[in-house]
Amino acid sequence: MGMEFRTLVHKYPSCNFFFVSRQELSIDDSVLVEKYFSDNKITHCINCAAYTTVDKAESEKEIAFDINGTAVGKLAAICKKYKAQFIHFSTDYVFNGQATEPYTDTSVTDPVNAYGASKLLGETEAMKNNPDSIIIRTSWVYSSFGKNFVKTMLRLMSEKESISVVNDQVGCPTYANDLASAVMQIIEQNKTAGGLYSYSNSGVISWYEFALAIKEISNSTCAVSPVPSSQYPTPAKRPQYSVMDTSKFRNTFNIEIPFWRDSLKKCIAILKRGS
Repeated sequence: MGMEFRTLVHKYPSCNFFFVSRQELSIDDSVLVEKYFSDNKITHCINCAAYTTVDKAESEKEIAFDINGTAVGKLAAICKKYKAQFIHFSTDYVFNGQATEPYTDTSVTDPVNAYGASKLLGETEAMKNNPDSIIIRTSWVYSSFGKNFVKTMLRLMSEKESISVVNDQVGCPTYANDLASAVMQIIEQNKTAGGLYSYSNSGVISWYEFALAIKEISNSTCAVSPVPSSQYPTPAKRPQYSVMDTSKFRNTFNIEIPFWRDSLKKCIAILKRGS
């Protein structure tokens, strides 16, 4: 997410952005974080830091809960102390994936893996320490930066004649650039509307359908076959249904959310230009 915000800097010349890496300012070092806030006039803190290795979190729970949970709560408290708006990203993994209709901000949470539980702790601690926090739950995030499903599929499709993708997990892809742009619109509005929100691109698909779209848009000849999740057992269980209701986000901030396929085309075009 952080890299996507960097691509938007030129659109906001009146803003002074501070980008810091984990090596420069780890969010679990509260002393350094508070010093950074005291040394700089921070008005908004967008937390892109997270432990995101879902399967590894099962064996590194302490680290995951520290970064995704405890540290988030402390960061939220520091934002409150220095009167900075705290904006934090959470995940559809706070739910168990057994729903039959889109999750809302009031839906019962019930994470099925350590990663989801650690992110839920972060939500709880942030709201407890700073009720004005804006927490945005998102799902199936991809980008032209870093490791993600879209880039993995493009690589595999260039290397293999055929691949298999699970077709029994349903959700909504999120183009990170769209989400970053939406957050900047929230900041421009200067609207304090703390609470839980959901953001993902519009449209509901399976991972298999997502892969098919990647194949079509990239003009790949790789064969893509649907398979059940049972054929790909992982250390961490995945929710089968990850659809979230984005109406609260759209209505509160008056921001339109692009259709998933349109955003996928944009991302793949960027990746093709860079290849």
